[in-house]
Amino acid sequence: MQQSTSEFLQLRGRRIHVRLWGETDAPLLFLLHGWCEVSASFQFVVEAFQRSWRVIAPDWRGFGLSQWNDGHYWFPDYFADLDALLQHYSPDAPARIVGHSMGAVVSSIYGGACPERVSALVNMEGVGLQVPTPEDMPGRLAQWIRQSGREASFRTYPDRTAFAARLRRDNPRLSADRAEYLARHLARDVEGGVRWAADPCHLWVNPVRLQLAEAMACWRRIEAPVLFIHGADSVYIREAFGSRPEEMDRRLACFARHRVETLADCGHNLHHDQPEQVAALIEGFLP
Repeated sequence: MQQSTSEFLQLRGRRIHVRLWGETDAPLLFLLHGWCEVSASFQFVVEAFQRSWRVIAPDWRGFGLSQWNDGHYWFPDYFADLDALLQHYSPDAPARIVGHSMGAVVSSIYGGACPERVSALVNMEGVGLQVPTPEDMPGRLAQWIRQSGREASFRTYPDRTAFAARLRRDNPRLSADRAEYLARHLARDVEGGVRWAADPCHLWVNPVRLQLAEAMACWRRIEAPVLFIHGADSVYIREAFGSRPEEMDRRLACFARHRVETLADCGHNLHHDQPEQVAALIEGFLP
């Protein structure tokens, strides 16, 4: 297994954990994880790379080993956190970025807000934003108010073996070895067992949602080439676009220079299901 190292940065008032692989003089490649995942989730892809990279992967605030917020999360913080990360590691050159799910949402919107800071972008299942209506707001706000008045908590599992078993139930494609590795990093020790290594406040509904029209306006300003990778069996894609494939086409059309790849026998977590194919697509795309 290719070993990684860890360091902690003080970024925008939070202690952020960053995982690094590869030689320090190799080309930089930033990997951005999704919701309730961690930087170590990219281990299998990193091991499959054939080229030499200096891989830099943060744990987003409130996930993994990074510091939690004080009870609430504001999604735009992730855009500014990404900018601070890039300023730290690549202040003078635009970055190659690979994002999965939430990480892809963040990097794609950031790439339109700050197009000069991104040289190439790989988006793994990050265009399925929901479209809230004004009529949704009263119920969503009421739910947020109720949640804010009580303590949030993830389920407790007896140990990491039980946690790994849960991962395999959710994703039967995971081998026992990969599930065991992920359980070491996705779970944290608590009294009586282990829980997700994430702030449980992430379970609360967000009263203010990202607006699709605003995201699309950002996507249109991206100057970098973009590679989209989707899983043929992704529940995320099916729920977002299953009966409306034209809606995905409408969103992808916002990206001036893009191509799309779909991986067979692959769900939403492409980097777990088919890491070798994901690595090959990334390296075939990046300069």
